Amino acid sequence: MGPVTALSYVLPHRFLSSLARRLAYSETPAIRRWLIATVVRKFGVDLSEAAESDAGAYSSFNAFFTRALKPGARTPESDPAALLIPADGHISQCGEIAPLGNGDGRIFQAKGRSFTVAELLGDESAARVFADGVFATIYLSPRDYHRVHMPWTGHLRETVHVPGRLFSVGADAVASVPRLFARNERLVCHFDTDFGPMCVVMVGALLVSGVETVWSGVEIPAYGDRITRKDYRGRGIVLERFAEMARFNYGSTVIVLLPKNAAALSTALEPERPVRLGQRLADKSTGGAD
Repeated sequence: MGPVTALSYVLPHRFLSSLARRLAYSETPAIRRWLIATVVRKFGVDLSEAAESDAGAYSSFNAFFTRALKPGARTPESDPAALLIPADGHISQCGEIAPLGNGDGRIFQAKGRSFTVAELLGDESAARVFADGVFATIYLSPRDYHRVHMPWTGHLRETVHVPGRLFSVGADAVASVPRLFARNERLVCHFDTDFGPMCVVMVGALLVSGVETVWSGVEIPAYGDRITRKDYRGRGIVLERFAEMARFNYGSTVIVLLPKNAAALSTALEPERPVRLGQRLADKSTGGAD
């Protein structure tokens, strides 16, 4: 375990993330210019693809960090049967969800570490349908485009805000912190699709103080001490394949869960492989989920 990861066990996560949020939204010229210049330099951010390529034109660091791309900078896989990578980043892990005897499933994290679907979703009953399905975990670094798009067309059914810690989600933390993604604060988004349920989980991290959705705006914060559910059934919120669904206000992780027989993950995906929004995530099965 690296020193930063070890230190994160005792750091005041929410205080630091609240402080980072205040800085990120500051429109004070000296603050925003320094933050943007530091991230561009340290992480090699490519602004040539951004709708606004002038780093000095952004009103705040958060406006820069959640920047839009130029039209056509990302395009969806042309095969209409292909589910899509939802964000720029790299594959942390992907594969089959190992079924457990109690109807739950287990998701591989790294180096012998794993967590259950029920722990991730904060819901045992919702986890059962994914128990022997597939998953993909995509890590977004500070240099990446931070808007998350739909892997497949879905009808929004419910969101679940699960409060938790805010550990880093960097490679060292993923390898060292047990059940990391099931411990960090997260927004679980449940969709109904033509192959059955699909879940997209937005996982927060240290210095990540916000998740926003296109249908409800800011979801995290406010921080909470209990699970909060929002029922969207009957509201007719349908998001098309490749449409923007949410954004992070700093780098973090997206986890996609698909049920058994719904789709087969692309054989090109493997841990640490760089990926871009719109690339092939999986191929939809012709028969759909059981």
